[in-house]
Amino acid sequence: MTDTELDFPWPAGSAIRRATPVHRDRRGGRQAPVTCGQAGQSPQAGQFAGNAPAAQSAEHLSRIVAHSTDRVAWLRARSRGITATDVARLSSARSVRAAAYDKLNGSGFTGNAFTDHGKAREPEIARWVLGEYGIRPSSALFHAATNRAHLATPDGVALRQGGRLELAEIKTTSKPWRSIPRSYLRQVWWQQYVLGAERTLVVWEQHENFVPVGTEPKCRWVDRDENEIAMLVRLADELLALVLGGGRHRAG
Repeated sequence: MTDTELDFPWPAGSAIRRATPVHRDRRGGRQAPVTCGQAGQSPQAGQFAGNAPAAQSAEHLSRIVAHSTDRVAWLRARSRGITATDVARLSSARSVRAAAYDKLNGSGFTGNAFTDHGKAREPEIARWVLGEYGIRPSSALFHAATNRAHLATPDGVALRQGGRLELAEIKTTSKPWRSIPRSYLRQVWWQQYVLGAERTLVVWEQHENFVPVGTEPKCRWVDRDENEIAMLVRLADELLALVLGGGRHRAG
């Protein structure tokens, strides 16, 4: 990856935590997933998405704008706001100008063999995430509670007891990761802000010549970071202002 990465192993107090898979009892039954050293925050049996009281799910579901299954409507809605894909690029004033230029003029990128592989593998990886962590696949595009132009489409959403939201973000990579690329962390923090989620399970599967490496993907929990979110919201609003103003400043 060309993006800046965080140091590994994770420093004490880091917002990035190891994800421990589901343990099995002696009879082969599933027990609740264990979190990464966060006592008292593990989902218990019956707390997976779909098992929380209906009233708790109403708020974030009321902010669905479109579904990626309706690609035309989804792309149209995304073009009218700032998405996690846009925010992944935002790290400086220069990056804001470049993102505005591409959003107004199009980047010219329509996909390649690597993106095609990622799309093909995502449903399989999502099934693993559901089985091990109880996070259901999602195709919904959400808007933030305070700004309808702030948008995100997480790969998975789980509603836990007490109304806590947890997300999943799925990636494929041709290279081993020593840490989660910074651009992906920006996506994660933006999605947490838009949905009001507490943390995200980042899941990645390495491949060699498009053949998955290993029997299971790897994953890490990433906690919500209010300082990072505040910075991203500021940069996103600068990007939105440039886009709405017709991109008066040239990229570069």
